[in-house]
Amino acid sequence: MDGESYKGFGDILRQVEAAPSSPGVYLMRDEEGKVIYVGKAKVLRNRLRSYISGTKDRKTTHLMRRVRSIEWIVTDTEYDALLLENTLIKKYQPKYNIDLKDGKSYPVIRLTAEDFPRVFRTRKIVHDGSRYFGPYGNAHLLDLYLDFIDRFFPLRKCRGPLRKRAHPCLYYHIGRCPAPCVDKISREDYLARVEDVARLLSGEVEDLQTSLKGRMEEAASRLAYETAARYRDALQAVEEILKNEQKVVDFAREKRDYAAYVREEPYACFVVFKMRDGKLVGRDAYVTHAFDEDDEDFSNFLVRYYDADIALPEELHLFQGTQEEILAPYLAGKFGIRLIREGEGHPILNLVVQNAREELARHLKIKGNPEAVLALQEALELPVPPVRIEGFDIAHLQGTFPYASMVQFLGGVPHKSEYRLFRVKTLQGLVDDYEALREVTARRYTRLKNERKPLPDLILIDGGKGQVNAVREVLDALGLSHIPLVGLAKQREEIFFPHASAPLLLEERSPALRLLQYVRDEAHRFATTAHARARAVKIDGSILETVEGIGKKRAVRLLTHYGSLDAIARAEAEEIKEVAGCPEHVALRVKEALLRLVEQRGDAVRSDGA
Repeated sequence: MDGESYKGFGDILRQVEAAPSSPGVYLMRDEEGKVIYVGKAKVLRNRLRSYISGTKDRKTTHLMRRVRSIEWIVTDTEYDALLLENTLIKKYQPKYNIDLKDGKSYPVIRLTAEDFPRVFRTRKIVHDGSRYFGPYGNAHLLDLYLDFIDRFFPLRKCRGPLRKRAHPCLYYHIGRCPAPCVDKISREDYLARVEDVARLLSGEVEDLQTSLKGRMEEAASRLAYETAARYRDALQAVEEILKNEQKVVDFAREKRDYAAYVREEPYACFVVFKMRDGKLVGRDAYVTHAFDEDDEDFSNFLVRYYDADIALPEELHLFQGTQEEILAPYLAGKFGIRLIREGEGHPILNLVVQNAREELARHLKIKGNPEAVLALQEALELPVPPVRIEGFDIAHLQGTFPYASMVQFLGGVPHKSEYRLFRVKTLQGLVDDYEALREVTARRYTRLKNERKPLPDLILIDGGKGQVNAVREVLDALGLSHIPLVGLAKQREEIFFPHASAPLLLEERSPALRLLQYVRDEAHRFATTAHARARAVKIDGSILETVEGIGKKRAVRLLTHYGSLDAIARAEAEEIKEVAGCPEHVALRVKEALLRLVEQRGDAVRSDGA
């Protein structure tokens, strides 16, 4: 790292040299005193020295440029450091540590803990004693499971506590509910059915097949042929499920997880296979920014993963060399998980690695302009590549028809399904771009925060320092000051930062500048198009309202449906009548008036061109 260009480098160097040669945990803070990274070390001084060695990669350089102080907590052993590190990461949620919310979300099946449990698919985990099964990367397999349960072991569908009814619901009559609400099934029999469902979803399929076969034979011996046929159909349905399961087996009865990772700067991908009863029943994949040594990142991931996991295994299988000496006692002591070390040629772990490579390749395969994204990260010294950029612009005419646009770019290309328009509510005829930006960014990021949706890696404002500082006030108030924010001013293409005294100028042909210009210009285009449309609707609406029998509501209906006066003029009177909801003579009057207007416009154009 270049000490000459690194603010506060001397202070950091002195702190590092004062660090002890003991195991422990270190906390890195930014200029506001906020913890932005937590790590552990076997020898604190050596680990901290590695951050200022001058040979670190770009991601570590970005981290250290934001560090203003380092503190540490000494522990007796590296194992104690691992425990404390996990506790502090939960407490501070540092932005540079691995965030498991970046994981690919697959649906799970939930079996509730109610007196009469229900079963359904969900992506939300509620820690209320419910049992969860999955996750299911294969949606068809999940559907097969739920359909099987609905046909052969149906549970109640009504939400909330079971309420007694006078009559059963429709689901009972079509054979999809046992109707405990009217005592059509005892609680004992209902719970036995629930356990059959749990056995199926836990991967104990062979036990379930044996049980179903025994029940079929017993029913046949009693000459209960309809019941026996039902169990036969259930056995056939289980076979269908088995055909669709992923063909990964390890011939073991234990609940096993297999975990591995791959790394390609600046990302790492961690994958966990969940094997139950010898079959693959789920897969978790997480792609995240990597800021530590390989084994350290992986051990940190495993600690946090199992701290939040809902379906713990009996064994965790890893390739040799993954900090076993501290992971093994931690996983065994806290979760009862045995750590099993495997050699390089292990077939299932090799398959996990292959999945991790494919997942990371999918993540890194950014259609469009990845070079510009990385160039922009470098130019603006951003902590992570700005894969998700959101740009804002304001359009109005002397305070009238004020609109704000927000465009989103993913991987350097427009993501138009996420474009948003905001009708500015607070201006009331005033011209105040600062207040308009405050309003729309507050609306946008309050909503994203409340709905826990992904936040941008960079926010771009069309404007200079004043506009940037107006938005910075909003982000600070929302607790989102960690989101990078810049403004791009048109006159000299200057890039403004919230706390910098002077703007940044990039070379005219720089791919980073061109990407910023693309986002800025797209936000401007989107805003001005909306503004022009609003003005046109207002003007054309006023023209329509001059026709007797057409008021504001009918004018809006016609313009919303047809889009322009010319299109209305070309429509049949009968159609205008239906759309506007007006009498036929009024529709004829509209058509005649607009045909005259179109003809007058044509005459005006011809005389101008003469």
